[in-house]
Amino acid sequence: MQHDSSFIELKARERAQSLLDKGSARELLGPFEGITSAWLGPQGIVPQADDGMVVMKGTLNGAPAVVIAIEGAFQGGSMGEVSGAKMAAALELAAEDHRNGNPVQAILCLETGGVRLQEANLGLAAIADIHAAIVDLRRFTPVIGVIAGTVGCFGGMSIAAGLCSYLIVTREARLGLNGPQVIEQEAGMEEYDSRNRPFIWSMTGGEVRFENGFADMIVPDGIAAVQVAVNEALELGIPGMHRSDRHEWYLSRLLEADTRHQADPQQVKAIFHKEVTS
Repeated sequence: MQHDSSFIELKARERAQSLLDKGSARELLGPFEGITSAWLGPQGIVPQADDGMVVMKGTLNGAPAVVIAIEGAFQGGSMGEVSGAKMAAALELAAEDHRNGNPVQAILCLETGGVRLQEANLGLAAIADIHAAIVDLRRFTPVIGVIAGTVGCFGGMSIAAGLCSYLIVTREARLGLNGPQVIEQEAGMEEYDSRNRPFIWSMTGGEVRFENGFADMIVPDGIAAVQVAVNEALELGIPGMHRSDRHEWYLSRLLEADTRHQADPQQVKAIFHKEVTS
């Protein structure tokens, strides 16, 4: 049996290419276009030529597709003015293609800590545009999110993950609104020790997120495994009800949480396992 090469070890550009039909990938606003952040240099940070955002057009199983992949190795995959605009515009153009009778499949490789602190308000505005664009596009086609590792998906982009039609994770993935270091900084180590890796993954890791219904598929780390899951998700079509449309159910579950005590995996499972077993 042939060994399945790691998907996690791929850079964003390689991830995008691996999900499209061989030879069909064409990058939009790539590094040679020279569109970089205007805000990092003055703060002593070397900008990246693609601002850590890769947009690839091509085909998937012969049908037009766009893959948008965030480079987690650059500034923790954080979202700034340029990177955020690239993702939002790609999603908006895909929706416009649908309205013009030219369907485009959409896959998001999410490897991000959320908004880039050096571009705070600009990053927040861009993430809001991304949210709106996902909600618009998912009316026409399933928007597939993939969180593989090693950065995970946090901050405002975790909301983007929640807006996806289907979310695919690996065991190595993490998904949460606030990152471990942020929680530790604000609430103290007694509440959330960011160095306790087993605890972190037991709360926000891909396996527990799948078990509690925040992700739709869990796959082993492998290019072929992710490809198969993406194809299966696309074949499912547009969900009858998106996860984000069930906010009242989630809010009712959160009201059951006992905030007098530190949250633990057992408490989380007890709250959300009702949905899994119903």
